[in-house]
Amino acid sequence: MSINKNLNPTESELEILQILWQRESATVREVHEELSKTKASGYTTTLKLMQIMFEKKLVTRDDSAKTHIYTPAISRQKTQKQFLDKMIKGLFYGSSTQLVLQALGNQKASKNELEEIQKYLDNLKKE
Repeated sequence: MSINKNLNPTESELEILQILWQRESATVREVHEELSKTKASGYTTTLKLMQIMFEKKLVTRDDSAKTHIYTPAISRQKTQKQFLDKMIKGLFYGSSTQLVLQALGNQKASKNELEEIQKYLDNLKKE
């Protein structure tokens, strides 16, 4: 499913999606409890957000039982790619090089991360 311009997940919706991607499915209560570990949020706010996400087709909902089970309708990888493409075009004038340089300049990469990046670059050079 492609993310429609009007249906881009908000920051709060992305937080919920992160939980659903990790768990694969969850109830509103489970999502709320996970969100509460890092920020103050009311149960009804979580419920309303998840209802909106269902209407936007960002999640699916199994309502065959009393407690509804929500599942992400969009993949993490596809969402990351779409947001990244938009960010590269909008903030970095289409330059992925500038994005990488900015990211590595602002965040300390671990030795393992740098090795993984180097392997990726080596593979790109072989192609």
